[in-house]
Amino acid sequence: MSGRDTALLGRPPHPGGRVPGAATPGVRALPRGLLRSARPRQWVKNTLVLAAPAAAGELDSLHNAARLAAVFLLFTTAAAAVYLLNDARDAEADRAHPVKCRRPVAAGEVPVPVAYAASALLATAAVAGAAALCNPLTGALLTAYLSTQIAYCLWLKHVLVVDMAVVTTGFLMRAMIGGVALDIPLSRWFLITTGFGALFMVAAKRYSEAVQMAGGGGATRALLNEYTTGYLRFVWQLAAGVAVLAYCLWALESDAADAGALLPWRQLSMIAFILAVLRYAVFADRGTAGEPEDVVLRDRALAVIGLVWAAMYGLAVAGL
Repeated sequence: MSGRDTALLGRPPHPGGRVPGAATPGVRALPRGLLRSARPRQWVKNTLVLAAPAAAGELDSLHNAARLAAVFLLFTTAAAAVYLLNDARDAEADRAHPVKCRRPVAAGEVPVPVAYAASALLATAAVAGAAALCNPLTGALLTAYLSTQIAYCLWLKHVLVVDMAVVTTGFLMRAMIGGVALDIPLSRWFLITTGFGALFMVAAKRYSEAVQMAGGGGATRALLNEYTTGYLRFVWQLAAGVAVLAYCLWALESDAADAGALLPWRQLSMIAFILAVLRYAVFADRGTAGEPEDVVLRDRALAVIGLVWAAMYGLAVAGL
């Protein structure tokens, strides 16, 4: 019996006008949907809060570990608020995307008003927690992150070039906040490497989206129609080059710090860093560089290179 026939019999085609197979929100489904909207897979990005303390060798005390754990939780809470706001605003467009249509808000598992309310609650909790648990500069940095990301969701994501700059800044703030929380001076080379490394991944992701959605009319990210694949390719290639150069300058500048080490681990780590960038660029060039954490997790060679780099870096910090 067709939907028209059921309507003639006085019954709606589907309860509440739902499409067959669409998720129906329930008492149990809603918390699960909210958790999925918080993007647990992307929480790995927030481990960047350990970057500056790790570079300075400041992870060896319980006090520092506890403070960094608090910063990680606060940043995760703030990021979850941004994800919920983004999904609530983009629910209609996400339904046209082959992958994003599965997001809980787009799929109807989390009602849009609930997503807005949860986003506001989480954002308030993150700011209040930062004020209570962290020094003023850490709270200010977290508030600045929330402000720029909310502005991105509401407006800046539609501004050419600025959209990539804002997302890149989000990564950079993650890397900075751990050092700020522990009052660790931040190296200019650390900031340049982190900033351009983030821009490399952001531009590679945009390039991949543009390649995959070519011919799709830009229904899910209208701004992609204003970028050319050639321009996005130029950006990720430029960013990769600057990131590699900055890392090498930092490593070569650190000869004095590694004078007592058995091997120049910091200098040797340049090899692993460059290999990691070149390996990631393979996926960027193919147009398959989506979420950074997905690229790393699905490519065993890249994961191994990352572990080798981390081991060399750790040995350099330990002075072994």
